[in-house]
Amino acid sequence: MRSWLGWLLTCAAVLLAVPASADEIRPAVVELSEQEAGEWLLDWKLPVASADQAAGPVPALVIPENCAFIEGPVLRAAPLAQLGHGRLQCEGALADQRIGFAALPSGSDALLRVVPIGQASQTSRLTSDMPSVLIAAAPTTWGVARSYFAIGVEHIVLGWDHLLFVIALVLLVRGGWSVVKAATAFTVAHSVTLVATTLGYAGLLQRPVEALIALSILFLAVELHGRGKPDRPRSWTQRAPWLVALGFGLLHGFGFAGALSEIGLPPGEMPAALLAFNIGVEAGQLLVIAVALCLRWLVLRWAPQAWPIALKLITYAIGTIASFWLFERILT
Repeated sequence: MRSWLGWLLTCAAVLLAVPASADEIRPAVVELSEQEAGEWLLDWKLPVASADQAAGPVPALVIPENCAFIEGPVLRAAPLAQLGHGRLQCEGALADQRIGFAALPSGSDALLRVVPIGQASQTSRLTSDMPSVLIAAAPTTWGVARSYFAIGVEHIVLGWDHLLFVIALVLLVRGGWSVVKAATAFTVAHSVTLVATTLGYAGLLQRPVEALIALSILFLAVELHGRGKPDRPRSWTQRAPWLVALGFGLLHGFGFAGALSEIGLPPGEMPAALLAFNIGVEAGQLLVIAVALCLRWLVLRWAPQAWPIALKLITYAIGTIASFWLFERILT
């Protein structure tokens, strides 16, 4: 029984470590902005998997009942995205009117922003279960925070490169207190660069950052492979994992900032959105750490003889994926 459990957990861990691509979190963005009294622009960006999908058709849109298109909607293809645009003429206020899509693919989400003239903008999150929402008479800070918190969690849980880094860090560090220190250092570091970049005090080109993030994952995989070998001296990563986590955390913060810049921050609610996104990232990170620690404990408790095999397979899987991402991001 223990042997079968060990092999099952091993296979599950390897399968979970084989993503099709990095940074899967690419939410759709929809913006309804007022240009002058009664005239609104509707713009949207939908992630797609191919050029054919980017070319059409126009998605089934839900617009307020007191609005009608006077221009468009028209599409424009972009790399891995469909861009749409239309002009609406609306009679009266939009409060309590519905906006969004008729449907979203299962597991997808979208960030909706409504920007009226002379009033605070409001932000909502659309999901496959709730692809359209009612426009509120007045926005709430809690609504903005809730939407950006969910996006932050998803960016860790569905953003494969950050996910693999956290998993590799947990596997590399021994002892609960060491994991806490390393995770805290990583959190503090990427929070600093995320806030500094978002507020315009720092910044790096996104493509080099993505390549360096892949290199950081590969580095941890190499450290995992060499850990415990009697003929190899203890590295800085093994002696002070919190210091390595701190350095790489600064780098990953630029990656988080790049993802957040694509989504955008709502005018007037930037502090709440930025704080909620950052807290969401940390919540997702803690969730990943808890799951990884539980799986490791289960294997060591019920099938300790399977742990060396599981660790080796996971290490090779993480290293192979990180190598692929590194060369892909350098060469493209």
